[in-house]
Amino acid sequence: MGPSRPGSSFVNAATDHGRPSGRRALLRFLAACATGASLPGLGRADPAAAAAGRTLLVLGDSLSAEYGLRRGSGWVELLSRRLSGRRPPWQVVNASISGETTAGGRTRIAALLERHRPAVVVIELGGNDALRGLDLGATEANLAAMTRAARQAGARVLLLGMQVPPNYGRPYTDAFAALFRNVAEREKASLLPFFLDGVADRPELFQPDRIHPNESAQARMLENVWPALRPLLG
Repeated sequence: MGPSRPGSSFVNAATDHGRPSGRRALLRFLAACATGASLPGLGRADPAAAAAGRTLLVLGDSLSAEYGLRRGSGWVELLSRRLSGRRPPWQVVNASISGETTAGGRTRIAALLERHRPAVVVIELGGNDALRGLDLGATEANLAAMTRAARQAGARVLLLGMQVPPNYGRPYTDAFAALFRNVAEREKASLLPFFLDGVADRPELFQPDRIHPNESAQARMLENVWPALRPLLG
């Protein structure tokens, strides 16, 4: 974790591909999400940001938890740096855990909303549900419940969608991609259809384990998120 920056604070509340083909990398990445160890982090809150109600909460899995990366080099920290130039300031809270499912996120979100009172919530969950073959109806219900809880708490919500390889079967892959759209439309949330767009098919953007995105991928991941997130920041 790097030093605090004026105007923006990054709080790591909990931290959770080469490849011969993009499809295989995505599949192996999802497997790592389900088995990766959590990496607890430290951070210092920004009282000014909290007082101004300008907190952004990220609830995700190892994609957002800096798995295998130097602390402070993940896309969420890069986002915090980008927000450092905004006034009034923003506090970024990273509540991501490797291996997290939508069910896990659903059990944690109420306490996180109560503690941090975010103005914006980014939900990056669902990939592990697909890997484990969990019922898509339950995944959709969990995402909807988290989105609804965040909106009822006064936060704007961005869902980061995921996709699964075609070897899951066309009906499953289509249904999985659609559930993010369904939740976003029904719960009036913003949506990024595929968080790993431009990453999943590029072997040079993976760590040596050929599973996890490397530091070079983090900037692209942020650039994927930014156009959907920026309108929510006010």
